Amino acid sequence: MQPDIKLAETLFDTLDRATRQGRGIVRDSFGDGEQAAHDIMRATAQTLRLEISVDAIGNLMMTLPGRDRRLPRIIIGSHLDSSPQSGNFDGAAGVVAGVCILSALKSAGKQLDCDVTVMAIRAEESSWFNVSYLGSGGAFGLLDPACLAITRSDNGRSLEATLLERGFDPSPIREGRALLDPSRIRAYLELHIEQGPTLVAQALPAAVVTGIRGCKRFRNARCIGQYAHSGAVNRPQRHDAVAATVALLHHLETLWQQYEQQGADLTITFGELYTDAAFHAPSKIAGETHFVIDIRSVSQEIMDAVAEEARRAAARIAATFRVSFKLGATSDSPPAVMDERLRAGFRAQLQTPFEMPSGAGHDAAVFAKMGIPTGMIFVRNENGSHNPDEAMSLDDFDTAARALLGLLLNFPLP
Repeated sequence: MQPDIKLAETLFDTLDRATRQGRGIVRDSFGDGEQAAHDIMRATAQTLRLEISVDAIGNLMMTLPGRDRRLPRIIIGSHLDSSPQSGNFDGAAGVVAGVCILSALKSAGKQLDCDVTVMAIRAEESSWFNVSYLGSGGAFGLLDPACLAITRSDNGRSLEATLLERGFDPSPIREGRALLDPSRIRAYLELHIEQGPTLVAQALPAAVVTGIRGCKRFRNARCIGQYAHSGAVNRPQRHDAVAATVALLHHLETLWQQYEQQGADLTITFGELYTDAAFHAPSKIAGETHFVIDIRSVSQEIMDAVAEEARRAAARIAATFRVSFKLGATSDSPPAVMDERLRAGFRAQLQTPFEMPSGAGHDAAVFAKMGIPTGMIFVRNENGSHNPDEAMSLDDFDTAARALLGLLLNFPLP
């Protein structure tokens, strides 16, 4: 039994035509683009005679009934929204894979012991409402009700108003009411394009995901020194915020190299670094910097240790450079480790079993957080993601989708 790749090709082409604006794809969260994608998937599910339901916040469920409907179900899922001017495969590949697998099972008259549901999840991207995992987090009652007041980045409408305009119900978010029961989910499986260059460099079509890196971020870090004339103050009398900041960032980069040499999983990124344009000048010693330190790992212990070292190093460097650092509190998201049995199942299905962590967030992290056995597989993709140049081949997609189908058919799921 093979996934329905002809259907996959048709769905990718249809999604592209329906949601491309200029060079890129625009499937805006709870907007026209995302809704068009949901409509395409729902119409396909109707053609396949799957059971269809939509929850209060718009998540689409497409179900092939199992032999014993009392058993917890397996969910294959991903999101259908995109960042602005994105590619055609980020998120959508996982939903398309699930539908193509259900099509293959349906055509073969194959029925698993439990229900298999493909979940087209709403609003995974944070580009539009500055909240990640709106669809999956909302389904489990995890969202802060204050998010309903957050406005959309392009039109200023609140999330609550947007939900109501789409015919959805914001009350589960306001009440923290769960729409999914974790005890009724046997496993969650997600296929997603890789969003970096690892599989291209490895010359491999797919990989098993070990876990989704958590993030510990100093979002509003500052270094405060003293403005002075660049030619009039010698180094021992300077309070140079830029020099001190560079010293701290260099120390953390060196620390990353040490962890890397030990084989530890870690990334450290300084996504913002700037001086105040109202005060800086070519002939001034900078008196203040603003910067961000983004620490990611599949190990919470490593993230905590690096953050603590950042604080200790900041104190040492501040004394050396006669400045003060105000790193502030961190904003944290914990790592999500994929289920070992599911990882073993995926490894068995792939001819070249290669494992790697995910540096980006995915809805799989939410399911894992809820204690649901979660497995994830990456598909090779050229040119990164969140840009119009995503390039996933159907052959690579087929390899990953076959592994997903094989796992369903041959591996004793939890």
